[in-house]
Amino acid sequence: MLVNMLCKEIEIRHNYLENKKLSTIYFGGGTPSVLSSLELNKIMDEIKKRFEIAPNAEITLEANPDDLTPEKIKELVEVGINRLSIGIQSFFDEDLEKMNRSHTAEQAIQAVKNAKSGGINNISIDLIYGLPNLTLEKWAYNLQQAFKLDVTHLSAYCLTIEEKTAFNHFLRKGIIKLPQEAETIEQFEVLMEEAGKHNFIHYEISNFCKEGLQSRHNSSYWTNEHYMGIGPSAHSYNGISRQFNVANNAKYTRGINVVVPEIEVEILTEANKFNEYVMTHLRTVWGVSPGVINTSFGEKSMNIFLSGAEPYISSGHLQWKQDSLILTQKGKLLADKIASDLFI
Repeated sequence: MLVNMLCKEIEIRHNYLENKKLSTIYFGGGTPSVLSSLELNKIMDEIKKRFEIAPNAEITLEANPDDLTPEKIKELVEVGINRLSIGIQSFFDEDLEKMNRSHTAEQAIQAVKNAKSGGINNISIDLIYGLPNLTLEKWAYNLQQAFKLDVTHLSAYCLTIEEKTAFNHFLRKGIIKLPQEAETIEQFEVLMEEAGKHNFIHYEISNFCKEGLQSRHNSSYWTNEHYMGIGPSAHSYNGISRQFNVANNAKYTRGINVVVPEIEVEILTEANKFNEYVMTHLRTVWGVSPGVINTSFGEKSMNIFLSGAEPYISSGHLQWKQDSLILTQKGKLLADKIASDLFI
Protein backbone atom coordinates (compact mmCIF):
# COMPACT_ATOMS: atom_id res chain seq x y z
CA MET A 1 0.00 0.00 0.00
CA LEU A 2 2.69 2.52 1.02
CA VAL A 3 4.78 1.67 -2.06
CA ASN A 4 1.79 2.59 -4.23
CA MET A 5 1.55 5.92 -2.38
CA LEU A 6 5.25 6.61 -2.92
CA CYS A 7 4.87 5.99 -6.64
CA LYS A 8 1.82 8.22 -6.78
CA GLU A 9 3.66 11.02 -4.95
CA ILE A 10 6.50 10.78 -7.47
CA GLU A 11 3.93 11.18 -10.23
CA ILE A 12 2.26 14.15 -8.50
CA ARG A 13 5.40 16.05 -7.47
CA HIS A 14 8.04 15.21 -10.10
CA ASN A 15 7.92 18.76 -11.51
CA TYR A 16 9.30 20.03 -8.19
CA LEU A 17 12.83 19.43 -9.49
CA GLU A 18 12.08 21.11 -12.85
CA ASN A 19 13.32 18.25 -15.04
CA LYS A 20 16.66 18.07 -13.25
CA LYS A 21 18.71 15.00 -14.18
CA LEU A 22 19.12 12.77 -11.12
CA SER A 23 22.71 12.09 -10.11
CA THR A 24 21.76 10.41 -6.81
CA ILE A 25 18.86 8.35 -5.50
CA TYR A 26 18.65 7.42 -1.82
CA PHE A 27 16.37 4.83 -0.24
CA GLY A 28 16.45 5.66 3.46
CA GLY A 29 14.61 7.12 6.40
CA GLY A 30 13.79 3.77 7.94
CA THR A 31 14.37 0.19 6.91
CA PRO A 32 14.02 0.09 3.11
CA SER A 33 15.99 -3.16 3.06
CA VAL A 34 12.78 -4.94 4.13
CA LEU A 35 11.22 -4.04 0.76
CA SER A 36 11.06 -6.86 -1.76
CA SER A 37 12.80 -6.59 -5.13
CA LEU A 38 9.35 -6.29 -6.70
CA GLU A 39 8.56 -3.26 -4.52
CA LEU A 40 11.93 -1.62 -5.10
CA ASN A 41 11.62 -2.18 -8.85
CA LYS A 42 8.18 -0.61 -8.82
CA ILE A 43 9.57 2.55 -7.20
CA MET A 44 12.59 2.60 -9.54
CA ASP A 45 10.35 2.18 -12.58
CA GLU A 46 8.28 5.18 -11.50
CA ILE A 47 11.44 7.25 -10.98
CA LYS A 48 12.72 6.28 -14.43
CA LYS A 49 9.37 7.18 -15.95
CA ARG A 50 9.44 10.69 -14.47
CA PHE A 51 13.14 11.59 -14.43
CA GLU A 52 16.29 11.26 -16.47
CA ILE A 53 18.88 9.39 -14.42
CA ALA A 54 22.58 10.09 -14.96
CA PRO A 55 24.52 7.05 -16.26
CA ASN A 56 26.85 7.10 -13.25
CA ALA A 57 24.17 7.89 -10.67
CA GLU A 58 24.86 6.92 -7.07
CA ILE A 59 21.93 4.75 -5.93
CA THR A 60 22.09 4.06 -2.19
CA LEU A 61 19.97 1.88 0.06
CA GLU A 62 20.02 2.00 3.85
CA ALA A 63 20.03 -1.52 5.23
CA ASN A 64 19.89 -3.52 8.41
CA PRO A 65 22.74 -6.06 8.56
CA ASP A 66 20.40 -8.99 9.17
CA ASP A 67 18.55 -8.26 5.92
CA LEU A 68 21.67 -8.50 3.74
CA THR A 69 21.74 -12.16 2.81
CA PRO A 70 23.50 -13.22 -0.41
CA GLU A 71 20.07 -13.61 -2.02
CA LYS A 72 19.04 -10.10 -0.95
CA ILE A 73 22.28 -8.60 -2.29
CA LYS A 74 21.66 -10.24 -5.65
CA GLU A 75 18.17 -8.72 -5.76
CA LEU A 76 19.48 -5.26 -4.87
CA VAL A 77 22.11 -5.38 -7.62
CA GLU A 78 19.44 -6.35 -10.14
CA VAL A 79 17.31 -3.40 -9.02
CA GLY A 80 20.26 -1.05 -9.62
CA ILE A 81 21.51 -0.40 -6.09
CA ASN A 82 25.24 0.36 -6.27
CA ARG A 83 25.90 1.69 -2.76
CA LEU A 84 24.86 0.48 0.69
CA SER A 85 24.61 2.34 3.98
CA ILE A 86 24.59 -0.33 6.68
CA GLY A 87 23.41 0.52 10.20
CA ILE A 88 25.94 -1.49 12.20
CA GLN A 89 26.28 0.90 15.19
CA SER A 90 28.58 -1.39 17.20
CA PHE A 91 30.54 -4.64 16.99
CA PHE A 92 29.61 -5.58 20.58
CA ASP A 93 26.46 -7.65 21.07
CA GLU A 94 25.79 -6.17 24.51
CA ASP A 95 25.68 -2.66 23.01
CA LEU A 96 23.44 -3.78 20.17
CA GLU A 97 21.02 -5.30 22.68
CA LYS A 98 20.88 -2.03 24.63
CA MET A 99 20.10 -0.18 21.40
CA ASN A 100 17.36 -2.71 20.64
CA ARG A 101 19.05 -3.69 17.39
CA SER A 102 17.91 -6.95 15.81
CA HIS A 103 21.32 -7.98 14.42
CA THR A 104 24.44 -9.36 16.04
CA ALA A 105 28.06 -8.29 15.58
CA GLU A 106 28.71 -11.42 13.52
CA GLN A 107 25.76 -10.64 11.24
CA ALA A 108 27.13 -7.12 10.75
CA ILE A 109 30.50 -8.45 9.62
CA GLN A 110 28.86 -11.03 7.37
CA ALA A 111 26.60 -8.39 5.81
CA VAL A 112 29.60 -6.43 4.55
CA LYS A 113 31.22 -9.60 3.24
CA ASN A 114 27.98 -10.61 1.49
CA ALA A 115 27.72 -7.20 -0.16
CA LYS A 116 31.26 -7.37 -1.50
CA SER A 117 30.87 -10.94 -2.73
CA GLY A 118 27.64 -9.92 -4.44
CA GLY A 119 29.22 -7.03 -6.32
CA ILE A 120 28.52 -3.97 -4.14
CA ASN A 121 31.85 -2.49 -3.09
CA ASN A 122 30.79 1.07 -2.29
CA ILE A 123 29.78 0.50 1.32
CA SER A 124 29.18 2.91 4.19
CA ILE A 125 28.69 1.78 7.77
CA ASP A 126 27.35 3.68 10.79
CA LEU A 127 28.95 3.55 14.23
CA ILE A 128 27.89 5.27 17.46
CA TYR A 129 30.13 6.63 20.18
CA GLY A 130 29.18 8.15 23.53
CA LEU A 131 27.40 4.92 24.50
CA PRO A 132 27.05 3.88 28.16
CA ASN A 133 30.10 1.87 29.26
CA LEU A 134 31.89 2.48 25.96
CA THR A 135 35.54 2.57 26.93
CA LEU A 136 38.27 3.90 24.68
CA GLU A 137 39.42 0.30 24.20
CA LYS A 138 35.97 -0.79 23.02
CA TRP A 139 35.65 2.24 20.74
CA ALA A 140 39.07 1.56 19.23
CA TYR A 141 38.01 -2.04 18.63
CA ASN A 142 34.86 -0.87 16.81
CA LEU A 143 36.96 1.34 14.57
CA GLN A 144 39.52 -1.38 13.86
CA GLN A 145 36.74 -3.77 12.87
CA ALA A 146 35.40 -1.18 10.43
CA PHE A 147 38.82 -0.62 8.88
CA LYS A 148 39.47 -4.36 8.73
CA LEU A 149 36.29 -4.76 6.65
CA ASP A 150 37.78 -2.26 4.18
CA VAL A 151 34.60 -0.23 3.73
CA THR A 152 34.75 2.92 1.63
CA HIS A 153 32.80 5.21 3.95
CA LEU A 154 32.26 5.59 7.68
CA SER A 155 29.60 7.67 9.45
CA ALA A 156 30.11 8.05 13.20
CA TYR A 157 27.57 9.78 15.42
CA CYS A 158 27.49 10.66 19.10
CA LEU A 159 24.61 8.98 20.91
CA THR A 160 21.53 11.15 21.38
CA ILE A 161 18.79 10.05 23.76
CA GLU A 162 15.28 10.26 22.30
CA GLU A 163 12.06 10.23 24.32
CA LYS A 164 10.13 6.95 24.45
CA THR A 165 13.23 4.83 23.82
CA ALA A 166 14.71 2.05 25.91
CA PHE A 167 17.83 4.17 26.46
CA ASN A 168 15.78 7.04 27.88
CA HIS A 169 13.93 4.64 30.19
CA PHE A 170 17.16 3.06 31.44
CA LEU A 171 18.76 6.49 31.92
CA ARG A 172 15.85 7.82 33.98
CA LYS A 173 15.83 4.68 36.11
CA GLY A 174 19.57 4.99 36.72
CA ILE A 175 20.22 1.63 35.08
CA ILE A 176 22.72 3.18 32.67
CA LYS A 177 25.00 6.17 32.92
CA LEU A 178 26.21 8.23 29.99
CA PRO A 179 29.91 9.03 29.68
CA GLN A 180 31.22 12.43 30.72
CA GLU A 181 31.60 15.05 27.97
CA ALA A 182 35.39 14.78 28.23
CA GLU A 183 35.17 11.03 27.50
CA THR A 184 32.97 11.62 24.46
CA ILE A 185 35.36 14.27 23.16
CA GLU A 186 38.24 11.84 23.58
CA GLN A 187 36.35 9.21 21.59
CA PHE A 188 35.80 11.74 18.79
CA GLU A 189 39.49 12.61 18.82
CA VAL A 190 40.40 8.91 18.58
CA LEU A 191 37.96 8.60 15.68
CA MET A 192 39.65 11.44 13.77
CA GLU A 193 43.13 10.11 14.49
CA GLU A 194 42.44 6.50 13.53
CA ALA A 195 40.48 7.44 10.42
CA GLY A 196 43.41 9.55 9.26
CA LYS A 197 45.84 6.68 9.83
CA HIS A 198 43.71 4.51 7.53
CA ASN A 199 43.57 7.13 4.76
CA PHE A 200 39.99 8.21 5.40
CA ILE A 201 39.23 11.84 4.55
CA HIS A 202 37.26 13.67 7.24
CA TYR A 203 35.05 15.50 4.75
CA GLU A 204 32.16 16.32 7.12
CA ILE A 205 31.99 16.41 10.91
CA SER A 206 30.37 12.96 11.17
CA ASN A 207 31.55 11.46 7.89
CA PHE A 208 34.79 9.93 6.61
CA CYS A 209 35.57 8.39 3.24
CA LYS A 210 38.27 6.94 1.04
CA GLU A 211 39.54 9.31 -1.67
CA GLY A 212 36.71 10.29 -4.05
CA LEU A 213 34.10 8.15 -2.30
CA GLN A 214 32.19 10.65 -0.20
CA SER A 215 28.42 10.25 -0.15
CA ARG A 216 27.42 12.24 -3.21
CA HIS A 217 23.82 12.25 -2.03
CA ASN A 218 24.48 13.63 1.44
CA SER A 219 27.05 16.06 0.06
CA SER A 220 24.27 17.64 -1.97
CA TYR A 221 22.59 18.68 1.30
CA TRP A 222 25.79 20.29 2.55
CA THR A 223 26.49 22.09 -0.72
CA ASN A 224 23.02 23.60 -1.15
CA GLU A 225 21.81 21.48 -4.08
CA HIS A 226 18.10 20.96 -4.63
CA TYR A 227 16.44 17.65 -3.77
CA MET A 228 13.01 16.06 -3.40
CA GLY A 229 12.05 13.66 -0.62
CA ILE A 230 9.23 11.17 -1.06
CA GLY A 231 7.18 9.52 1.70
CA PRO A 232 6.01 10.33 5.24
CA SER A 233 8.33 12.82 7.04
CA ALA A 234 10.42 13.36 3.88
CA HIS A 235 12.04 16.76 3.33
CA SER A 236 12.51 18.64 0.07
CA TYR A 237 14.44 21.79 -0.85
CA ASN A 238 14.40 23.95 -3.98
CA GLY A 239 16.53 26.93 -2.94
CA ILE A 240 13.48 29.03 -2.05
CA SER A 241 11.72 26.91 0.53
CA ARG A 242 11.92 23.73 2.55
CA GLN A 243 9.00 21.34 2.40
CA PHE A 244 8.13 18.71 4.99
CA ASN A 245 5.76 15.83 4.33
CA VAL A 246 3.38 14.97 7.16
CA ALA A 247 4.82 12.25 9.42
CA ASN A 248 1.56 10.40 10.06
CA ASN A 249 1.11 7.51 7.59
CA ALA A 250 -2.70 7.77 7.52
CA LYS A 251 -2.64 11.54 6.87
CA TYR A 252 0.08 11.07 4.26
CA THR A 253 -1.99 8.42 2.44
CA ARG A 254 -5.17 10.52 2.53
CA GLY A 255 -3.35 13.49 1.03
CA ILE A 256 -1.79 11.46 -1.79
CA ASN A 257 -5.13 9.80 -2.58
CA VAL A 258 -6.81 13.15 -3.16
CA VAL A 259 -3.75 14.46 -5.05
CA VAL A 260 -3.11 17.13 -2.41
CA PRO A 261 -0.09 15.93 -0.42
CA GLU A 262 -0.02 17.20 3.18
CA ILE A 263 3.12 19.34 3.11
CA GLU A 264 4.34 22.07 5.42
CA VAL A 265 6.26 24.81 3.62
CA GLU A 266 8.91 27.03 5.18
CA ILE A 267 9.86 30.01 3.01
CA LEU A 268 13.51 30.82 3.64
CA THR A 269 14.51 34.40 4.43
CA GLU A 270 17.89 35.75 3.35
CA ALA A 271 19.06 35.35 6.95
CA ASN A 272 17.88 31.69 6.91
CA LYS A 273 19.80 31.05 3.70
CA PHE A 274 22.94 32.73 5.01
CA ASN A 275 22.85 30.81 8.30
CA GLU A 276 22.23 27.49 6.54
CA TYR A 277 25.12 28.15 4.19
CA VAL A 278 27.45 28.83 7.11
CA MET A 279 26.19 25.87 9.17
CA THR A 280 26.34 23.26 6.40
CA HIS A 281 29.55 24.37 4.72
CA LEU A 282 31.48 24.93 7.92
CA ARG A 283 30.92 21.26 8.78
CA THR A 284 32.69 20.17 5.61
CA VAL A 285 36.25 19.96 4.35
CA TRP A 286 35.36 22.61 1.74
CA GLY A 287 34.57 25.26 4.35
CA VAL A 288 32.93 28.67 4.01
CA SER A 289 33.94 31.02 1.20
CA PRO A 290 33.71 34.75 1.97
CA GLY A 291 33.63 35.27 -1.80
CA VAL A 292 30.47 33.17 -2.10
CA ILE A 293 28.94 35.11 0.79
CA ASN A 294 29.76 38.38 -0.97
CA THR A 295 28.22 37.20 -4.24
CA SER A 296 25.13 35.58 -2.70
CA PHE A 297 24.39 37.79 0.31
CA GLY A 298 26.32 41.03 -0.17
CA GLU A 299 29.42 42.75 1.14
CA LYS A 300 27.82 43.67 4.48
CA SER A 301 27.09 40.00 5.29
CA MET A 302 30.62 39.04 4.23
CA ASN A 303 32.14 41.65 6.55
CA ILE A 304 29.95 40.51 9.47
CA PHE A 305 31.08 36.93 8.84
CA LEU A 306 34.78 37.85 8.65
CA SER A 307 34.52 39.95 11.81
CA GLY A 308 32.90 37.05 13.69
CA ALA A 309 35.44 34.56 12.35
CA GLU A 310 38.51 36.57 13.36
CA PRO A 311 38.59 35.49 17.06
CA TYR A 312 38.33 31.84 16.00
CA ILE A 313 41.14 32.27 13.50
CA SER A 314 43.30 33.81 16.22
CA SER A 315 42.45 31.00 18.67
CA GLY A 316 43.30 28.30 16.11
CA HIS A 317 39.75 26.99 15.68
CA LEU A 318 39.48 28.22 12.09
CA GLN A 319 42.11 28.41 9.38
CA TRP A 320 42.37 29.54 5.80
CA LYS A 321 42.43 26.91 3.05
CA GLN A 322 42.94 28.80 -0.19
CA ASP A 323 39.99 31.25 -0.26
CA SER A 324 37.80 29.50 2.32
CA LEU A 325 37.74 29.16 6.09
CA ILE A 326 37.69 25.62 7.47
CA LEU A 327 37.59 24.11 10.94
CA THR A 328 40.85 22.89 12.43
CA GLN A 329 40.96 19.64 14.41
CA LYS A 330 40.39 21.73 17.54
CA GLY A 331 37.59 23.63 15.82
CA LYS A 332 35.71 20.46 14.94
CA LEU A 333 35.09 19.90 18.64
CA LEU A 334 33.13 23.19 18.75
CA ALA A 335 31.59 23.15 15.26
CA ASP A 336 28.01 23.98 16.25
CA LYS A 337 28.99 26.78 18.62
CA ILE A 338 31.33 28.36 16.09
CA ALA A 339 28.67 28.21 13.38
CA SER A 340 26.01 29.78 15.64
CA ASP A 341 28.41 32.59 16.57
CA LEU A 342 28.79 33.36 12.87
CA PHE A 343 25.05 33.54 12.15
CA ILE A 344 23.33 36.84 11.32
